[in-house]
Amino acid sequence: MSVIQGEIEALPAETGYDASRIEQLNCRFQDMVDRKIIHGASYCISHKGKVIASGGIGRNNALGISSSMRPDTIFGIASLTKTFTATAIMQLIEDGLIRLDTYVGDILPQFAKKPFNDITLRHLLTHTSGIYPDEGCFEEPAPKNQWDLIAEAAEKWNGQGEFDWITPAISGGLRRPTGTEWQYSSFGFVILGEVISRVSGQNVHDYIEEKIIHPLKMTDSGFFHTPATAKRSFVKNESQKVYFDKIVSGEIDSRNGDGSVWDKIPSTGGGIHSTAYDLVKFGNAFVNSGRFDGARILGRKSVEKMSSVQLYGIPDYCWNAKEPNRLYGIGFDIRRGPAYSYSDRTIMHEGAGASSLDIDLEEQLVAAWFVPFDEGANGWSAEPLYNVQNIIWSGLM
Repeated sequence: MSVIQGEIEALPAETGYDASRIEQLNCRFQDMVDRKIIHGASYCISHKGKVIASGGIGRNNALGISSSMRPDTIFGIASLTKTFTATAIMQLIEDGLIRLDTYVGDILPQFAKKPFNDITLRHLLTHTSGIYPDEGCFEEPAPKNQWDLIAEAAEKWNGQGEFDWITPAISGGLRRPTGTEWQYSSFGFVILGEVISRVSGQNVHDYIEEKIIHPLKMTDSGFFHTPATAKRSFVKNESQKVYFDKIVSGEIDSRNGDGSVWDKIPSTGGGIHSTAYDLVKFGNAFVNSGRFDGARILGRKSVEKMSSVQLYGIPDYCWNAKEPNRLYGIGFDIRRGPAYSYSDRTIMHEGAGASSLDIDLEEQLVAAWFVPFDEGANGWSAEPLYNVQNIIWSGLM
């Protein structure tokens, strides 16, 4: 087993953590690599504010190239981005510009008419707006997804004025009445990104980088790649390799976009890239009531709000679930049950493909790990996510 060790700030024993569980973690990661469940793993664990473990195992690409995964390998964090978007919304709430019960239609006129006029920011943040969820959530036939509807409208657009991408995107209406069912909607967080831009007067990507990522010194994170970050990124397919190579060579600047209408649409549902180490900084800000290493991104009451259950008696049937009472916070998942061993005061989020960020506020334990699925995962596997969480939390003494 070959493990590339990252920098740590304290030995596990110094914080009351059993170092032997890190050995077990590495063994399980290697086993999953050998069985082609994952291509590799990059992880970081912090306990009581100190990084106690950091490592990389396996390959840093899905192309079969012999190149090692490292602790500082950069990944697209997919839906973990939603936690940053929710944090930005809470910052604007703290500044008195909006509230969780603000109607989306008060900010975006496309939502000021039925059946969308009852949707609040809280509904979008908790996936209870009723708008159509991500493809694959349900087996039933669904109308065209929001991205296809935008693409069709873009083809017909005459290029005059400002392109309205919201109207076609929501033209399919609602799948369920607002506030009645939990339906995972990445597009809802794209809408929240537009809300942030309108309310703050600043492009949402710039806002999140300036107000959250930069203050936390997350130097390997952001919406736009530099040659340095592209060079260290996990490569999932050939087209992405070509794209990264062009950034590294200076042929393209990812911040400039491609000049299409898609440049105008927020990537706040899943567009951030980061490292496990950087994500642990973000997680520790929540452990420390909104502050980390001298930076303040939120106040204590906002953290309490985000980490408390917001839904009561709302069912969840996504991905064949049969949950009568879905637990969810503000932008964070709150999962309980036999699959998980963390404390009840834990917030988390999973990213497609896959990644996880788990923040145990009671135990002051934060863990982030990237585990890109290989062919043995058959599209998704609980083993690199839930089983790994149990190993990490088993080290608490």
